[in-house]
Amino acid sequence: MGTSRPSALQSPVAALRQYGQSVWLDFIRRSVIAGGELARLVEEDGLGGVTSNPAIFEKAIDGSNDYAAAIEDLSKDPHLEPKEVYERLAVQDIQDAAGVLRPVYDRASRRDGYVSLEVSPDLANDTEGTLQEARRLWKAVGRPNVMIKVPATPAGVPAIQTLISEGVNVNVTLLFARDVYETVAQAFIAGLEARAARGEELGHVASVASFFVSRIDTLVDSLIEEKLKAASGADKARLEGLMGKVAIANAKLAYQSYKRIFAGPRWQALAARGAQTQRVLWASTGTKNPRYRDVLYVEELIGPETVNTVPPETLAAFRDHGRARPTLEADLPAAEATLAELEQAGISLRKVTDDLLADGLKKFVEPFTRLLKAVERRCREANKARINGQSYTLPPALAADVTAKLKEWDAQGGTHRLWARDASLWTGSDEASWLGWLGTVEVMIDDLTPLGHIRDEVRHEGFTHALLLGMGGSSLCPEVWRETFGKVPGSPELLVLDSTDPAQVKAREEQIDLKRTLFIVSSKSGSTLEPNIFKAYFFERVKQVLGAERAGSRFIAITDPGSNLEKDARADAFRHIYPGVRSIGGRYSALSNFGMVPAAVMGLDFERLLDEAERMLHACAPGVPAADNPGLALGTILGVAATQGVDKLTIAASPGIYDLGAWLEQLIAESTGKDGKGIIPVDREKLAAPAAYGDDRLFVYVRLDEAPDPAQDAAVDALEKAGRPVVRIHVATKYDLAEEFIRWEIATAIAGAVLRINPFNQPDVEASKLATRALTSEYEKTGKLPSEAPFFEGDGVKLFADAANAEALRKAAGSGSLGAYLQAHLNRIGAGDYFALLAYVAMNEGHEGALQACRHRVRDKKRAATCLGFGPRFLHSTGQLYKGGPNTGVFLQVTCDDARDLPVPGQKYTFGLVEAAQARGDFQVLAERGRRALRVHLGPEVAAGLKALDAAITKALG
Repeated sequence: MGTSRPSALQSPVAALRQYGQSVWLDFIRRSVIAGGELARLVEEDGLGGVTSNPAIFEKAIDGSNDYAAAIEDLSKDPHLEPKEVYERLAVQDIQDAAGVLRPVYDRASRRDGYVSLEVSPDLANDTEGTLQEARRLWKAVGRPNVMIKVPATPAGVPAIQTLISEGVNVNVTLLFARDVYETVAQAFIAGLEARAARGEELGHVASVASFFVSRIDTLVDSLIEEKLKAASGADKARLEGLMGKVAIANAKLAYQSYKRIFAGPRWQALAARGAQTQRVLWASTGTKNPRYRDVLYVEELIGPETVNTVPPETLAAFRDHGRARPTLEADLPAAEATLAELEQAGISLRKVTDDLLADGLKKFVEPFTRLLKAVERRCREANKARINGQSYTLPPALAADVTAKLKEWDAQGGTHRLWARDASLWTGSDEASWLGWLGTVEVMIDDLTPLGHIRDEVRHEGFTHALLLGMGGSSLCPEVWRETFGKVPGSPELLVLDSTDPAQVKAREEQIDLKRTLFIVSSKSGSTLEPNIFKAYFFERVKQVLGAERAGSRFIAITDPGSNLEKDARADAFRHIYPGVRSIGGRYSALSNFGMVPAAVMGLDFERLLDEAERMLHACAPGVPAADNPGLALGTILGVAATQGVDKLTIAASPGIYDLGAWLEQLIAESTGKDGKGIIPVDREKLAAPAAYGDDRLFVYVRLDEAPDPAQDAAVDALEKAGRPVVRIHVATKYDLAEEFIRWEIATAIAGAVLRINPFNQPDVEASKLATRALTSEYEKTGKLPSEAPFFEGDGVKLFADAANAEALRKAAGSGSLGAYLQAHLNRIGAGDYFALLAYVAMNEGHEGALQACRHRVRDKKRAATCLGFGPRFLHSTGQLYKGGPNTGVFLQVTCDDARDLPVPGQKYTFGLVEAAQARGDFQVLAERGRRALRVHLGPEVAAGLKALDAAITKALG
């Protein structure tokens, strides 16, 4: 292979070949082959091979219908064991993939174009068992461009040598240590020498040595973090300088071993007889640490005669923004110095690699066990995918358009463009930079240690509560966990604070013991107003009861690397700091640290949650037929329906999982509500008879099958019989709820594509923040907010509006009474409109009940969709839609006087002042956008004021 500079027009992935490196895909499943995705990658990216593993097969077999027909056929033989069934399925896939890659193999003169299939992980310590199975699989596949994967254990090395001597291609896996790699390379040479001694051909025997990379940094970095807690000065700087450097240094020096071994006279004798070297293959090259560049372990290991096998998300990331250049032999003295400094710091690389080998074997054995169980289930119990079911009934015209769109998706390879990070799927702007959520589940699963540590820590130290301080995407998923699972015995009870209302802040404080509570400060940007003032308040309160030196031990932070929150957390000696991922927006962050750290703290089985989520991820993979792809099908329905005016997405969820609706509300509203377009999510609106609804409704029923609500079942049946569009989703257990985060994230991205908007930005959210900031700055300067005057005052309330809305209401109301103004405002609701109650009051059961009564009265009278949001939390949720979406909303904002205010430490303003500024800023932007809006201001007795408001609305509706 040459080393010429790549063409500027080449894909960065394809350009790697010009530097002597082949890229393989660490992923295989039947739909990817049959749907043409693999062939597309070979054609467009110059893909040179494929590797498989049990975890991928397990999810594909258990979570999709790719293999349903084949399993049904194989199940007719009652004597086949699950492992035999799996092998037949796998062998067929490997043969088919080998067929796609055969032209690569031929063009490369047998140097590339391979597919790998591994021996059973439970044979890792059994030389003879490995040999027998490898021979059997080699024969069963019967293709020259297949490799059999064998781990580099003490028992595996002699098996590798024997297999090479027999002419079996071998992919040597689980290499971490350089000396073990050198042993493997020598075993490869010895195997070829045995063939040569017998006079047998050498040229067709191929092998790669899979050297695992990123896992080394993951473990080493965790050891460095522990040492940093007690380090200072120069020692601290030296330790920090090792972070994220060891794995690449280790790999670079392993490559030098490769060059030395395959340049000596022993090798030259074999090369003269046509032998090809055993290339080094870089494995585990997906970036695990969000602080590092997501293509780090590709960019820094580019060199001749190497292979890099990457997961789909890393392949897509490198295609989008990777830099192809020779790096593998750059600055070798620095690599040697890095490993020397590591030993000087008291961290043994030998122990690290030994531990990783043991852990790596475990990570292969456990998925293989699950794989066989999945095969057995499908053969013996139910031959259907074990994912949350989805079905739908649509009116004929809508159904026809949805079917046509699904056919379009099939022609494009299903979700291929989504997974390929193709920004032209949406608006061609920065969408590709916000798709990190597609890979976060597998990254989390690959290193569960931090989650296990915090779960065990809080249990051991006896924390009674965990209070999450956050807004929007940082708080809504944890709230779903809390409302769904409640308190887990033996673990802290999780509470969430996402309101600046002083009554709500104080209510949370009164629920906890400050000495025995862990505070989770959660903010992606680290600069969001609300989490920052929550932290200021509670940090001060904890200092008062525990002292300044111990206060930090009661706090952890979840934030993007480099944020102000991260800096403050280090300065205040927080217990832990968990990184966010820059390429994941807040509302798509549920299955990253933002959702999973709180899940671990409250004692949930986080591994099971992630495993369920990964199952849905595989069900939505490229190549899966569009109609069978849950996220793609749902997103198509949502998007096509919205383009036809059926844009009020009414969410009905079983009581046991009701709070999923709040998370969905933010995801859908903030993602789609912009550029005058949008899908309006309607959450917690009680189902009614079909006649209560207009023609703009699409109903989604998320049913918890282990605890359904018969009344909901009956109501949905009635809607379906009346011809209303209904989507049904069946969630088997509460833990299966994790699948829904993936389904809906993909569906929302797809709906955005149908609507031709960018589903990852929020251009109108900042407007309210700026308006609020201007008001609080005014207060800091003058000690008061700008004055405002109501256009009506009476019956214990004040009415406010901008000049245009006030004038319109005066004209329509005639008499100047509260009832007349409310009637005039509600009469602005027309066909296709929705009504939104925006309440800047404490979110509690009493207040919500009163406001729910109001919204339902409006729904029943006007046959209009209704929304209810509590401020300021909805600003980080539906606020984007209300300001940037279609101008079909009629808004009634509710504010109140605070009976008791709370100070914000270090600021002149108070929590009550912030909430008032947020409400006024929100209303100001609604007015600027020409929205039909009215503000009702209550006195300090909120419950009585809401009761009076309900009575006035009842009267106004007639």
